[in-house]
Amino acid sequence: MDDVLLSVIMSRKVVRTSKFRHVFGQAVKADQCYDDIRISQMTWDSNFCSVNPKFVAMIVDASGGGAFIVLPLSKTGRIDMSLPTVCGHTGPVLDIEFCPHNDNIIASCSEDCSVMIWEIPDGGLISPLKDPVVKLDGHSKRVGILSWHPTAHNVLMSAGCDNVVILWNVVHGEAVVRIDSMHTDLIYSACWNRNGSQILTSCKDKKLRVIDPRKGSVICEKDKPHEGSRPVRAVFVSDGKILTTGFSRMSERQVALWDPNNFSEPLTLQELDTSSGVLLPFFDPDTGVVYLCGKGDSSIRYFEVTDEAPYVHYLSMYSSKESQKGMGYMPKRGLEVNKCEIARFYKLHERKCEPIVMTVPRKSDLFQEDLYPDTIGPEPSVEADDWFAGKNGEPILISLKDGFVATTKNKEFKVIKSLMATTSSSSSNRQSDSVVREQRESSDVQALQNEVKELREMVEQLTKRVSDLESN
Repeated sequence: MDDVLLSVIMSRKVVRTSKFRHVFGQAVKADQCYDDIRISQMTWDSNFCSVNPKFVAMIVDASGGGAFIVLPLSKTGRIDMSLPTVCGHTGPVLDIEFCPHNDNIIASCSEDCSVMIWEIPDGGLISPLKDPVVKLDGHSKRVGILSWHPTAHNVLMSAGCDNVVILWNVVHGEAVVRIDSMHTDLIYSACWNRNGSQILTSCKDKKLRVIDPRKGSVICEKDKPHEGSRPVRAVFVSDGKILTTGFSRMSERQVALWDPNNFSEPLTLQELDTSSGVLLPFFDPDTGVVYLCGKGDSSIRYFEVTDEAPYVHYLSMYSSKESQKGMGYMPKRGLEVNKCEIARFYKLHERKCEPIVMTVPRKSDLFQEDLYPDTIGPEPSVEADDWFAGKNGEPILISLKDGFVATTKNKEFKVIKSLMATTSSSSSNRQSDSVVREQRESSDVQALQNEVKELREMVEQLTKRVSDLESN
């Protein structure tokens, strides 16, 4: 009897307890998919899809340029071929991302070297959208990565094949910070930490870098996080740790967890399989679950990241028959909490987009507080100018107890042309902001003085002419 009891106790210790061990992934019914969409055939390793509680956007094939479609979430079923697209780019679109602070604003980047910001009307497009709200020019080669700042309003990061990272103040249409002498090869991924005080990049030069975005300087870096030569992806996870996906020397796919305070050895490194597709990581800070979606795979693996060894615990895998060309990830505030939905993906096939719902089975219909801690809401905590001046803002959290309801109307998006100067991390462009600003202001003052002088002369001429006419 004692032996049986001991074995039961031991077995309980072996099986790790977790409320996410039984996360269940399921595709929605056929009539809730978005059908007959010609998804882009580009081989670029981006998500090709972005989604928020209002819209789903997908990069599509387009003749004579680049385009993407934006659909209201409710517009499911077969999509008409004549549906209007966002088609202002002259080259194929490589990445799109909705603004986290305004569901009607979306950014796109393209092979035409430009970044464009678009405003989508509430009901979706009724005619082709060709003119962006603002066009951001600053890259010399195609732009393949976009990421909005998580807490600062209207701050956008872009990375291009010119090995340059630019931080934009979107409202002013200006490149404020340009990191152009750090990466010596193609940038594979770039993302923010939770409050946007750091940037994490992975690069073809086999280095992982944690960067101070405003100074454009390296805080710490890791050489060869994965031995293989294929692309590495990296994201910040809980407590400032870093999760990377990459390949071994034998081309086996790997996932690793790192502590930036001690980059010498990984906290854990696990080999997964021998597939060739790049693993795109999506991390949920509320649950500590990371989802790995491989380009060209037909499955989504999910792991729980914890403080106890081996740190990255395999949970389960969602499998289907068809491979994925891209993947959109719904923000937490767009989920159905009454159905215990903890994640929703929008999987791109050749000709359709299929939502996949991840749920934790529970018998009770009551709100599950342990599954839904307060999560990041749409309200920014700091304005762009203040953030560039050095102010950080923690995410403003909201409760999902009664489902997410927007309490404030989206802020009106206005572009303001300013005299903001660009700072650069390269030694050749270290002219101070104040000097540039003074030069611009003095030239503007000079132009205004000349204009006033011309107007005065014009008034004098008109006055003389009137007096001459009166005397006649």
